[in-house]
Amino acid sequence: MNRLSFIRSAFAVCGALFLALTSFAQSRPPHPIQVLVSPDKPDWTYAPGEEATFTIRILRHQVPVEDVEVMYTVGPEKMKPVSQGTLKLKEGIATVKGKLTDPGFLRCEARITLDGTDYRGLATAGYAPERIQPTQTLPDDFWAFWNNAKAEAAKIPLDAKLTLLPDRCTEKADVYQVNIQNYETGSRIYGILAKPKAPGKYPAVLQVPGAGIRPYYGIVNLAEKGIITLQIGIHGVPVTYETGLYDDLRAAALKNYQFFNMDDRDHYYYKRVYLGCVRAVDYLFSLPEFDGNTLAVWGGSQGGALSIITAALDSRVKFLVSLYPALCDVTGYLHGRAGGWPHMFNELNAPFMAKKEKIEVSGYYDVVNFAKSVKVPGFYTWGYNDETCPPTSYYAAYNQINAPKELFLMQETGHWTFPEQQTKIEEWLLARLVK
Repeated sequence: MNRLSFIRSAFAVCGALFLALTSFAQSRPPHPIQVLVSPDKPDWTYAPGEEATFTIRILRHQVPVEDVEVMYTVGPEKMKPVSQGTLKLKEGIATVKGKLTDPGFLRCEARITLDGTDYRGLATAGYAPERIQPTQTLPDDFWAFWNNAKAEAAKIPLDAKLTLLPDRCTEKADVYQVNIQNYETGSRIYGILAKPKAPGKYPAVLQVPGAGIRPYYGIVNLAEKGIITLQIGIHGVPVTYETGLYDDLRAAALKNYQFFNMDDRDHYYYKRVYLGCVRAVDYLFSLPEFDGNTLAVWGGSQGGALSIITAALDSRVKFLVSLYPALCDVTGYLHGRAGGWPHMFNELNAPFMAKKEKIEVSGYYDVVNFAKSVKVPGFYTWGYNDETCPPTSYYAAYNQINAPKELFLMQETGHWTFPEQQTKIEEWLLARLVK
C-alpha cells in the first residue's frame, strides 16, 4: 500500500475519534416519534420577498399520525416569531407560510405533545445567504492591536515541555502531552502531540477545540500514517486529567469564560486563546520532523472560529477547515437579528453585557473582522438548522472571505455533522497535505 493509501486509511479511522473529541455528532437513529418540517424548495434557499411554505408531518414508527395538534412558530432565527398558532393535521399534513424581505434565515418550528412527552422539529429557509453582511464594526487599529500583541508574544520563550504518554504510544507513533509558554511569562497552553516514529519530514495539522473544558487524546492514527498532529486545549490546564476535574472547572472557575474581562481588550479571555493558537503554530515550526511548510488548521464551532482566526493571524498556515464557526458577528442581536455564539448580546445577556466597552471590545475578537484578511484556501461545511451558531452569523463572516473557499452545505444539519461531511473534509485535506 502506498503512502497516500495509508494516510487515507488513517483519516478514515481517526474521523470517528475527531468527532468524539470535538463534540461533533453523527446522524442519529430516528426517534419513534418524528416531527418533520420541510420547506417547499429542495435547496431550502429563497429570494428576498419570496414566500416559503413549510410542510409539517408527524410520524410514529414512520407511519403518519393524523389526529394531533401541532403548535408552530415562524420567524427569523433566534428572534421572536412573527407568526404562531396551533394547527390540526389534515391527512397527516399541515402547512404554514412565511417570508423575509431581506437576506437572512426564516425558521419554522413545530411542537407536539404525545403521551405526555414533548417533541419538536424545525426547518430553516435561507434568504439570499450569500448577501448577508456583518453588523460588527472593524476597529481602526484592529491590525495594529493584533500585530503588536503577536510581536510581544513572540518575545516570550516557548519553553516547551514534553511528557511522553507511553500508554498512548503505538509501534509507529509517539504521543506526548506538550505544554508551551503562551503570550506572557507563566501562561501555558497544553495539548497532545502525536508524531511518526520513522525519521523524515512530515506535514502537520493543528486541531483547535470546540467550546468547553475537557481532556484530549490526540489524533494518533493519523500520526501513524505520516502526519504530525497537535491537538490543543485553550485553558492553560493539563489535558490528561480525569474528566471530573474538567467538570469542576466548567461548573465553577471557568464557567462562562467566554465573557471574562470583556470590557478590556487587553485582558479579554480570548486574547490568550487567539495568541495561544499562534504559539501552537510556533511550536509546530520548531519541530525538526515538520516539513516547514504544509500546515492545516482544523476545527468546529469555537474551533471553526479559531481556524479562521489562526489563518488570518498567521501566514504560515496554508489551509483551513472550519465547521459552523462560533464568535461570528456577535453584535447581530443589537441590530434585530441573530448574533453568533456565545450570544453575549441576546435578550438574556444584554442587560449586563450590552455595554459600550464590551461592544467595542467585541470588534477586536469577532471572526468577521479576521475573515476579511484570510488569504489561504479553506473548506467550510454547515447547515441551516444550527441553533447554537446561527447561520446568519457565520454567513456574515464567510461572505467576507475573498480567498479560495469551498462550501459543502448540508441544509438539514444543526450543530452536528453527517458522515458525508467528514468524508468531504478528509478528501479535501488529503488532496493538499499528501503530495
